[in-house]
Parts: sequence; structure tokens; C-alpha cells
Amino acid sequence: MGVGAYACYKLTTIFPDLNIVVALALSGFFSASVGMAFGLPSLRIKGFYLAIATLAAQFFLVWLFQKWAWLYNYSASGAIQVPNIQMFGITVAGARASAMTQYYFVLCVVVAITFFTINITRGRIGRIWKSVRDMDIAAELVGINLMKAKLLAFFVSSYIVGIAGALFVFFWRGAAEAELFDIQLSFRVLFIAIIGGLGSVLGNFLGAMLIVALPVLIGWVPSAFGLPLSSSMIEHLNVMIIGMLIIGFLILEPHGLARLWGIIREKLIIWPFPH
Repeated sequence: MGVGAYACYKLTTIFPDLNIVVALALSGFFSASVGMAFGLPSLRIKGFYLAIATLAAQFFLVWLFQKWAWLYNYSASGAIQVPNIQMFGITVAGARASAMTQYYFVLCVVVAITFFTINITRGRIGRIWKSVRDMDIAAELVGINLMKAKLLAFFVSSYIVGIAGALFVFFWRGAAEAELFDIQLSFRVLFIAIIGGLGSVLGNFLGAMLIVALPVLIGWVPSAFGLPLSSSMIEHLNVMIIGMLIIGFLILEPHGLARLWGIIREKLIIWPFPH
């Protein structure tokens, strides 16, 4: 996410007349290139050790964002400030952009990326990824190139995450420092994937909705019964509940909310008949 955000910032400052959609698309390629570079260890390691290797890469990138002053245009604060960007005469990013304009812009981008991911996971490439995920040795025996499949997975996922990072800074935060892309943000994204369901497009949406709505529900439900909670208590309860949800899903339903929704949907289709 950090690579995509900084790449989009440099593109919009070096080329002020560049369309923001093009800048977003190009920033994804920078992120994808970095993702492929750090994805090379996946050819030799997997599982827990691969997760540790990718987390180690994050520490290097955060350090790079802090020390390479060219990335933030030698700003004294070390932060990047989103400039005012117009599209068809409407300010879509920056301090002058309205919240509704930014919302609808992000919504359009999310719909386009979702359409792309659904189609790619249902096609030939998606079937290759699923076979490698389930049993890489069997996939290699039937003629699948593991190196190409794994690097392509890193490329596509890093491309999408890079665009997400650019949207995160340009259409929500407005400014960012290197510390914004610390380990806590990575864990937040990981929690969304675990709770929602690994390998599921729908699961990512369900996990994100739960993570975002949970603090609101924690604060609203006690207040409705006349027991208001402080902001610090809400934060502590939020962390505790997320931790319990992760443990529960890993033990009871590893496929997350996406699988639960699938079961409910199947039950509703055959209801009220038992078979």
C-alpha cells in the first residue's frame, strides 16, 4: 500500500496534468514490481516462513519511505501532501475535494477492481492458483509452472494493494507519513482476510465491513441501554473481540464469513424443504 501511495504521489507531482485514473493504474504497476521482487522467496519457502519474509520486507519499505527524501519531495515534515486534482472540471482529490465526490470516485474504482478480480479468479488463471494453493506438488505434476503461477499471484495482488494504498491516501487521509504503513496496518488487512475468508472476493468485503462496523456497534449497543463507554474502553474491547473472532474462525470455520454466508444461502434456497 505504501509503494502505491508514494508512487501515485510522485506521478502526480512530476506530471501535474496526468489523469488521476492513469496515475492510479501506473502506481499499481510500481507496487506489483516490488511485490514480485519480494515474492521470489515464495519459490523456496511457504506457509509461516513466507509470511515472516513478507513482513520483513515491510520494515525495509517503511525505512525507505523515511530515509529517501526524494519520495516526499524533500519536505521538512517528511510527509506527503495530496495536491488538488481535478477531473472533468471537478476536484476529486486534495483539500478542496468534497467527501461525496471522493466517495463516488472510490466506489467506481472498487467496482471496476472487483469485476476484474471476480473474472480472473473464475478463469484459467484462478483455477491454476487454486490448484497450487491446494497441493502445489500435484499441480506441478500436471504441468503447471509453479514459479510463473506464484509470481503472477504476487503481481496481481500487489497491483490491487498498490491501488488501494493510493486510494487510501489520496481519497481519505489527504496526507501521510511513512509510519502510516506500519505493521499494524498489515495486521488489520490480515485480520480482514482471515475473518472474511482466505481466497474469497466476497470474504474480503464481509471482513472489511465487520472490522469497520465493530467499533461502532461496541459503542452504540451499550449506549442504547444507558451504559456509555469511553473511547479507550471501546478500543480495548474492539481488540479483544477481533482476537476472539480470529481464534474462533481459525478453529471452527477457517473459510471465514464467506463460507458462513454460503451455508446460509444454501439453507435459504432449499427452505422450507429439508432436502
